[in-house]
Amino acid sequence: MDESNIPIDINIGKLQDWLVSRRHVNKEWQKSILPVREKINNAIQDMPAHNDIAALLSGSYINYFHCLKIIEILKETEADTKNLFGRYGSQRMKDWLDVVRNYEKDNLFLAEAAQMLARNISYEIPGLKKQIAKEEQLQVECEKKKNDYLKSEASTKTEFLNLCKQLGIKGDKIKKELVERLEELPGIYHEIASSLKPVRPSIELYSAFTKYMLGDDTSNVLPLLQYIVEHGNTTVYEWMYGEAPLSVEPDTIHIEVDDAEQGAGDQIDFGDDAIDFGATDASAEIDFGDGDTGGEIDWGNIDAAPAEVDLSSVADISIADAGIVIEEQGVGGGVARGREALTLLDNPNTRNQIIDQLVELESFLKMRVYETMISNESQTFSLIQQLPTESEDALAAMLDTVQAASRALTAPEIAHLHNVKHSHKYVDVLTAQLQQKLAMCDKMARLSEREADKKKAASERAIELRPLLTRLVERTIDLQANIEKEISKKYKGRPVNIIGGVKFL
Repeated sequence: MDESNIPIDINIGKLQDWLVSRRHVNKEWQKSILPVREKINNAIQDMPAHNDIAALLSGSYINYFHCLKIIEILKETEADTKNLFGRYGSQRMKDWLDVVRNYEKDNLFLAEAAQMLARNISYEIPGLKKQIAKEEQLQVECEKKKNDYLKSEASTKTEFLNLCKQLGIKGDKIKKELVERLEELPGIYHEIASSLKPVRPSIELYSAFTKYMLGDDTSNVLPLLQYIVEHGNTTVYEWMYGEAPLSVEPDTIHIEVDDAEQGAGDQIDFGDDAIDFGATDASAEIDFGDGDTGGEIDWGNIDAAPAEVDLSSVADISIADAGIVIEEQGVGGGVARGREALTLLDNPNTRNQIIDQLVELESFLKMRVYETMISNESQTFSLIQQLPTESEDALAAMLDTVQAASRALTAPEIAHLHNVKHSHKYVDVLTAQLQQKLAMCDKMARLSEREADKKKAASERAIELRPLLTRLVERTIDLQANIEKEISKKYKGRPVNIIGGVKFL
């Protein structure tokens, strides 16, 4: 086999050591390369305007092979400086020819090229690839976080809208809208009281059951519920005393609206006229009488004996003529104030009692439905069967009526408005809860926008890095081919393969 055809395989990691061991380059070559690099930096300062030269100098570390290409370009741009002997008078050409000569001394260019190739293969190219992969991974993470923030924003917005729907408000000015909704409470309570009338048969059945089992007076069974079914949603005063008041004076509801929600027209207008407090001149004095007489007070004749009162003239005056009105015994014609001025469904105490009595009635009906169903299945005798019988369907209908009335009274909207009216702290807590959800929506929107911006920035950085990687790979391939070619020249044209080069990336 011809020795000239045997390839020379050199591992990329041992390329520099191989060149030193074969005495192609000096072991101390790094000290000699510094003056060459300084000459390259000086020569770059004065370069002609040429596209190829600009391409060579952009984004790359100038090496020996670049210098050769620059000289080839200068042969065209500096052709007019060539003399009869074939030498160039241009200083630019002289500078770059000097750089090449220094590079070729002791094969400095080969040592430097081997070092650049190893650095590009081991660090530069993998580093750029890793950075691009990191930017791409960052885009994926930002997209996921953005979607999570958007989902959280939509979920919080839905919770806010559902709560506003429960409260029956739009949510623009929360506290003000809640206060305005309190005006609807009397009408709502009236409708609820009207819906309680169909509960009468259930109350009668429960009363009959109680009388049969305990022998008690039926008036003590669900008294408040019986009353409101019979008389409607009256005031607590009428429930307590059995008579309607002449007038009702409920406590005023004062809920402060935040300045952010309060309109400019909500302030009190005292008018433009000033209040006249009389003379305010410091010189004006109060007249206490004649100063000469000492301003004594006339107390009358306090030493005189009291005059006797003659009652004979009033003996014939009737009570009617005197204008005296004698009220009936009791509290007839009284005034309902404070808690007594509230209606039964509005007063927290009586409202809770009505709810408890509805629950009591509901429990009784559930038990009766169960007992009736068991009795129909087993046909066993029970004392309960001696009561006025109700069919299972009738009992189920009564139960549905009671449950519907209980749901109407304990509906979230009614409960919220009731608490708003009777607890100022509850208003603040409810308002803060809604405002917190709005603030959370704004926060999630800002975070999603931030993640979108981060994704965009990462995408732009990746776009900028990809051309750099492509150009670096191309120049590294050229550098490796040039090194293989130069080494091959030293071994009479034998093929040289650098193992672990660009082809293996």
